[in-house]
Amino acid sequence: MFRVSCIQLCSSDCIKSNLARSERLIRKAVRQKANLIITPELSSKFSLNKKKLLKVATTMRNDSYLLGIKKLAKKYKKWILIGSLIIKNKKKLLNRSVLINDKGIIKMFYDKIHMYDAKLSKSEKYFESKTFKAGKNIKVAKLPWGKLGLSICYDLRFPNMYRRMSKKGAIFFSIPSAFTETTGKRHWHTLLKARAIENFSYVFAPGQAGKHCNGRKTYGHSMIVSPDGKILKELGKKEGVITTTIDPKKPNELRKTIPSIYYD
Repeated sequence: MFRVSCIQLCSSDCIKSNLARSERLIRKAVRQKANLIITPELSSKFSLNKKKLLKVATTMRNDSYLLGIKKLAKKYKKWILIGSLIIKNKKKLLNRSVLINDKGIIKMFYDKIHMYDAKLSKSEKYFESKTFKAGKNIKVAKLPWGKLGLSICYDLRFPNMYRRMSKKGAIFFSIPSAFTETTGKRHWHTLLKARAIENFSYVFAPGQAGKHCNGRKTYGHSMIVSPDGKILKELGKKEGVITTTIDPKKPNELRKTIPSIYYD
C-alpha cells in the first residue's frame, strides 16, 4: 500500500508564483502522508504564446520550477511527478512531464505525444502543434510500488497508448491535464473511467482549474480512479489536494479475473 496525492492548480504565467503555490500544496500533501505527489499539466507556466515562451523557457538544467521541486522531493523524501513543464530544446518547445524520486533525482521524463489541435467553436480554437514539438516515445516508469505509464492531457483520447503501456507492465497511469471547461463537462469523467476500466489500472489525473491570465478556462475536477472505474477522490473547481491509499495488488487481481488486456 502507498499514498498518492493529486494537486490542482490555477497556474499563471509567473513561474515564481506557480512554484510558491505548488510548494504550499505539496506541503499539504506531505502532511496527508503521500508517497507520490503529482501536479497538473503546465504547472510552471500557463501560456501557449510561442514567442514569449521562447524568451523565458530554459533547459531542464536551468528551469527554476524544476530545481525548486527537486529540492522539495529531497527534503520531504517524496516521489514527485511534475505534470508538465515547458522546456526549451534549441528552437523548439516541449511539453514535458518529469518524474523525480525521493532523493531529488530525475528518474524519467516524457514529452507529450498528441498535440491538442481543436476547433471547438468559432471563438474557441487551440493549435498546440504551432507551439510545441510532439514527443515520439511512450514511457513507463518503475516506482517502488509498481510501474507508472506517463501521459499528458489530450493523450487521454488515444486508448491504444494506454493499452501499450499496460502491455509494458503499467498498473498506474498519470494523466496531468489542463482540460478546457467546454470539453471537460462533456468528456472528462467518462474518459478517465474508461482508461481505468479498459486496462484495470489506477488513474491519477491532477488538473488545472479556473480562469487563467490568458483568458482560458480549465475544468478542474482532479481525480483518482480505481482499476474498476470507481472515483476514489475528486476535487471541484478550486486549487487543492486530494489524497488516497492505493493497493498495487488490485490491478493484477482484476486482470486475472477478466483477462481482456491479453487478447489484443
